[in-house]
Formats: sequence, structure tokens, C-alpha cells
Amino acid sequence: MTGAIETAVAELAAWLTGAAGDPVPVGPPRDDADGGLTVWPLELRPARQTRGSGAREPYRFVVRLLVCATGPAALPRLDRVLAAAAAAGEPEVTLTAGDPALWRAFGVAPRPALLVDVPAQIARPVPPAPPVLRPLRLRQLEMRTLDGRVVGPEQQPLAAMRVEVVGTPYTTHTDTAGRFRLVGLPHDPDEPDRPVRVRLVGRGRTHTAELDPADPDLVIVCAPPAD
Repeated sequence: MTGAIETAVAELAAWLTGAAGDPVPVGPPRDDADGGLTVWPLELRPARQTRGSGAREPYRFVVRLLVCATGPAALPRLDRVLAAAAAAGEPEVTLTAGDPALWRAFGVAPRPALLVDVPAQIARPVPPAPPVLRPLRLRQLEMRTLDGRVVGPEQQPLAAMRVEVVGTPYTTHTDTAGRFRLVGLPHDPDEPDRPVRVRLVGRGRTHTAELDPADPDLVIVCAPPAD
């Protein structure tokens, strides 16, 4: 399997060969009688990372490579490479490869060269989903309707109270007689006696109650807010 760095170097070497008109080997700068162009990775540079809402985004970085010319015969090739990059607008070329410390590190005399930045990325695999160890069970839930009344301590009806089923989007308001109706609530037949938890909001008070879904006459008494 070819890695991201190796791929970036190979792709640039192939592009350089086409632009220069002669093979461009991958290797550090050298002093030899034949001369020519060489390309060599110098460093890895960070790149801006992106985040998506779906699959994991790949890790992005930049491979900076040194393209240098050895001998007079290499200068026309380097000229063709620079002209091709300028005409196409890519790859990104930097004309700052004349640092004496760089050439001392390679043990060669200074020479014309370019720095080329090639973007690269490493895919981040999505972890596999855990296996399903038991057969899936599909159930059709029944729908039910809750009818009830909201009253005060003296049994006076409380109108315009918001009635909401806790943890669900189901909500309604009481009418002038304090009555409410919640339609289409999911009902699990395996738990027929499970209470329905509702929250009442209005008149400066909030009240929570658990209702018996089997009770045909639900009455919720709301105490006044504490002083």
C-alpha cells in the first residue's frame, strides 16, 4: 500500500518529468558529471483541517519538496518547469531555496532550486458498527388519546394552561372549561399501565403529574404558586 507522502513525491516527480522533458529522479542534491534535475522531500507542513457532519474528514498536510538543478544542462529543464508551473498556476512554487545552511546539510555547493508544496491527505476510516447480536424485533405501537381537566384547589377550571408530555413534542392547551386533549400518543402494549408524565405551565406556576392512561376522567389539580 502506497502512503500519502510516497504518493505526493511520485506524483510530483512524474509532473516534473513531463514539464522538463527529461526524467527527474527522486533523490537528494548531488554533484555528478551528468547533472540534471532532482526532487527530494524536505519537510512536512501542517494544513487547515476541515470538519464535516458526515463521515470523518481526512487528515490534511503539505509535503514540501526541493527541486534543484545540477550542471549547466539542467538550467533549461528548470526553466521549463518554472514556466509550466506559472502557466498552470500549480503546483505552488517558492523561490527561496538559497539558504546556505541547506546546501551545507546536503554537502553540496549552492545551486538554482525551487521549493514545491504538494497537498496530501490520509483517510480516517470510520469505525465499524457493532454487530447485532440478537434478531431485530419490530413492533407496531398503538396510538391513544388522553382527555382530562386541569383545575385549581377549589375545583375551578384553569384555562390556557399548557399541557405537555415530558420528553416528547406532544403539547396542547386547556380550554375555558380547563379541558385538554392529547391525540396520537404512542402506547406500548407491553406496558399498558405505564403512567404518562405531563408538565403543566401557566398562571405563574409549573406543575408535573403522572397520569394513568386507563383513567377515563383525568383530573389534575394545580396548587397556587408558593409565596
